[in-house]
Amino acid sequence: LTDFDSKKKRKVAEIYQALNSDPIDVAALRRMAISEGGLLTDEIRCKVWPKLLSVNTDDLPPPPGKELREDNKDYQQVLLDVRRSLRRFPPGMPDDQREGLQEELIDIILHVLKRNPQLHYYQGYHDIVVTFLLVVGDRLATALVEKLSTHHLRDFMDPTMDNTKHILNYLMPIIDQVNPEVHDFMQSAEVGTIFALSWLITWFGHVLSDFRHVVRLYDFFLACHPLMPIYFAAVIVLYREQEVLDCECDMASVHHLLSQIPQDLPYETLISRAGDLFVQFPPSELAREAAQQQAERTAASTFKDFELASVQQRPDTVLRQRFRERLRGEERTKSILTKPRTNRFVKLAVMGLTVALGAAALAVVKSALEWAPKFELQIFP
Repeated sequence: LTDFDSKKKRKVAEIYQALNSDPIDVAALRRMAISEGGLLTDEIRCKVWPKLLSVNTDDLPPPPGKELREDNKDYQQVLLDVRRSLRRFPPGMPDDQREGLQEELIDIILHVLKRNPQLHYYQGYHDIVVTFLLVVGDRLATALVEKLSTHHLRDFMDPTMDNTKHILNYLMPIIDQVNPEVHDFMQSAEVGTIFALSWLITWFGHVLSDFRHVVRLYDFFLACHPLMPIYFAAVIVLYREQEVLDCECDMASVHHLLSQIPQDLPYETLISRAGDLFVQFPPSELAREAAQQQAERTAASTFKDFELASVQQRPDTVLRQRFRERLRGEERTKSILTKPRTNRFVKLAVMGLTVALGAAALAVVKSALEWAPKFELQIFP
């Protein structure tokens, strides 16, 4: 225990040193938020989260007025969602205190939407907002959530779900890079990626019951590239490799298994692994495969012959297998022609925790710092 305590003390000291340096050492704060244990306490989060989002804490939005709720098109839906959010508040919190927080939650959401008419409310948004409200209080939460909504969460707040689906399309290519067997099994089961939708759009706030795990993940995501939650989703699936492969190979069974997230995940290991994977397979490298997924996915829903196609039987497995082999052959030739790829299994051996968080954290930090604020997924002209 003493070793843990002294490590913790040292980390707290380093965080305050980064906060007190002039200018503030944001890169160091990002590293602290990513590395083991994250930012440790809510008191520290109140100071560091604004720095990670470069929000000026001296210029917070004024308290909301009555007019906020009048003639607001989203008010009814927000009200319903917030009323249903009981389990996101600490168990044992007195009713009147919780009800007060729920009112603040509604105001924060409406404030952000009113000031940013280009943003569209989605169900699950309140799961993110409540996390900030519980950690930093209403005024600061309003400023942080507004910044987050115009940056990291921007794609989820479009009028359509196209960009959200596009982000989900990164999931399978990541899994394929690390574990082709799990990837092929999931493809055969035709499970898709919808099981991870609520993870992604709530930053796991909706599916994890222990608040400590949620804020630990928020430390990590706030310090990283906006696509990090999808890497974390992939790492959860990969961690459950055996369960997945032991499952019946059909859509319903695999979807059911994956959408029930285990609550006892080894979070620090998974965070570290997600950082490693981001470094090894950066989004730019996966972009083409994600686009291909998009094409395959949307074909069914947009073509007029969709109904016709769904009446036809599935192509038999042999054909599908052949097609996959041909594709893999083409991919192989293409990759040899374009650039030498290291053997996937060599990469796998490296993946472990050898990179630990040193190099990974640095690279993730670097990519987060280089990441342009306008993150729209127009990777393809």
